[in-house]
Amino acid sequence: MPLKGSGDTSGAELLPTLFPMPDAAAAASATPATPADPSDPAAPARRMAAEEAGKQLVFFGAETAEPTLADLAGLLAGPAEVVRMGGTARVSVVVDAAWRVHVLVAELAQRGLAASWEPTEDERHAVRTSYARTLKPLAAAWLRGEAQRPPANFHLNGRRLRLWLAAAGTPEPPGLLLRLGPVDEEGRAVVGRALAAVGVAGDLVTAEAGGPAYLITGRRRLRRLAEMVGDRPPAAPETAWPTRLP
Repeated sequence: MPLKGSGDTSGAELLPTLFPMPDAAAAASATPATPADPSDPAAPARRMAAEEAGKQLVFFGAETAEPTLADLAGLLAGPAEVVRMGGTARVSVVVDAAWRVHVLVAELAQRGLAASWEPTEDERHAVRTSYARTLKPLAAAWLRGEAQRPPANFHLNGRRLRLWLAAAGTPEPPGLLLRLGPVDEEGRAVVGRALAAVGVAGDLVTAEAGGPAYLITGRRRLRRLAEMVGDRPPAAPETAWPTRLP
């Protein structure tokens, strides 16, 4: 792929209302269930309720909602940065592989954003949106002066996780790393709670141990992650994208 270029997109859209927060039932399914007591007559009803709650999480998957500019919060949960200029804002992220550039430019185009990319001095790729008025609300939510931090009500859904994974998801057997940016401890905790709320709770990996990142492990959580982020983009290697396990 070219090392410099821009995504040719047309049209623009207003920043929509944020995707609804996961409800209590969906969040509850992130907690491992305890084995049912066969002698408990209410056990079948509770089991059915738990299964239904698990199904609800799928409704937050990448394939169940239209792409919106609010999805870029997923990039900001990872290593992306947002900056303001006048009445506009721009989102940028440095990625470590060319396939990520292809995927991100396509995803940004779906949201009406032109994107450009160029090589960095450390042989990575910088992907940037154009400055746009429609990104100003995103910047207002994430910036405290010059410091970037997730808002207190930050939450994740499939579209946001898909962008985060495309920018900074790395297989780390037996799990998957979702890399973070240089946010402070409080900001990392907000992101960690958002992961747990959609059933993909992760363990925080410190910078000294190869992070900062959240490590997602466990068959159930990896299956949930795969359900939420949707099908592998054509440009992504098979080994780079979580598989929908039975």
